[in-house]
Amino acid sequence: MVEKIKIALLNLSSAIQAGKIYSKDHPSFQEFIIRAFKALHEVLPRKKELVIGIVEDELAWEGEIFFSLSQKLNALVQYLQEKNIERIVFLPDLTEEELSSFVMFLIDREKKGAADAPEYLTALGVRNIRAGKIRALATQHEVAEDASTAKKKRKNKTVRNVSRVIENVLNEDDVDYLELKFNVLNYMEDYLGRRQEMVDLVSIKKKDLTTFLHLLNVSIICMFISSKLGYSQEDVLDLGIAGLFHDIGKLTISRRILKKSTKLKEDEFYKMKHHTTRGAEILVKYMDAVGKLPVVVAYEHHLRHDMKGYPRLTHPRKPHTASMIVSMCDVYDALAQKRSYKKDFPPKKIYDIMMDGKGTSFEPELLESFYRVLGVWPIGTIVSLSNKRIAIVRKTNEKDIFNPVVEVIHPKKSREVIDLSEETTKLRVTRSLNPFKEGKKYLELIESQV
Repeated sequence: MVEKIKIALLNLSSAIQAGKIYSKDHPSFQEFIIRAFKALHEVLPRKKELVIGIVEDELAWEGEIFFSLSQKLNALVQYLQEKNIERIVFLPDLTEEELSSFVMFLIDREKKGAADAPEYLTALGVRNIRAGKIRALATQHEVAEDASTAKKKRKNKTVRNVSRVIENVLNEDDVDYLELKFNVLNYMEDYLGRRQEMVDLVSIKKKDLTTFLHLLNVSIICMFISSKLGYSQEDVLDLGIAGLFHDIGKLTISRRILKKSTKLKEDEFYKMKHHTTRGAEILVKYMDAVGKLPVVVAYEHHLRHDMKGYPRLTHPRKPHTASMIVSMCDVYDALAQKRSYKKDFPPKKIYDIMMDGKGTSFEPELLESFYRVLGVWPIGTIVSLSNKRIAIVRKTNEKDIFNPVVEVIHPKKSREVIDLSEETTKLRVTRSLNPFKEGKKYLELIESQV
């Protein structure tokens, strides 16, 4: 019985991952729902009801806690916690449609939590699944507090899960593509337009934390840019995964070389330049799991638009569009981050440097599109205005990339939202404030982005 329940829960967790990636009517989602439904009905005829609970982030049944399945049941636990659901009850007359509706309820972040679950499920026609808190009553404050805690846990867990996939590839372990796309999609939802939060969240010790953060940043910028350019969700996810693995070859290079602030020796420089071929060699073994695009991007992201980059090709050809997008995001983030051999540059300086590479390093139209989306002053940038007030960028203006929509945060009494592109205002951004230096004291004044 225990083994059958484990199988049912594993299939349910996979159905949640598939439901997050595909539509309700997509064959891939339907396939996982059918598997989960059949697995549950292997158990239900023998039971009046099947009760599953959460105990300290683990799923449990009648005193049996499934510690060994923690990683594989992550999707199910994550969404139950986000909805403040501590217990699910499956009844014998459960239908396939009810199970499908329940999964869609869990992954819909617009829907509320445990207190509203019975009402929502009834409205959806779900009568053979009950979900709620173990405690009969919970105050609104407790529910809100639980939801906030679950959100923080989810964000941290998402970063850890993405990190684990990178480690799996480096260690030549198996990679579950469905799980990877699910986590990258969660990651995109959590951090799209809010990259500055990454530094606070990533407290995991890595072989090279700088490179790891760079991979995450490039991935999220790629997804942000491509989503704004109208790419389909599937293409956005593929680009995000390609961005996530583009520098995987660098993680095989000695940390001593990566952190070196002086000029590299010839053999060290050779290793650095060949991180592209090394990355492609690693990823080609995972094409069944991650597809061809990460292999291509890992190999091509330093080729440049004018083909004067590396690796040198026997038969020169233009890089794939995905490689050029990742290349821009790669350079942008590398310039923004402080390294052993360089300081971090402010947004305006980065813009000037990248524009110098227009037509050589970068494809001109793509670079223009990149900055139309991102703006010279990206969302979340703390800026000083020409009237000495301090603001945070809330929205970019595609037709006027130098003049975004900002929210004044200091002085507190003058808090307001201003569109700097409007002709009526003569205000301009004069400079950005580094959130780790002069901008740090303003962080507590910044509310969550809406």
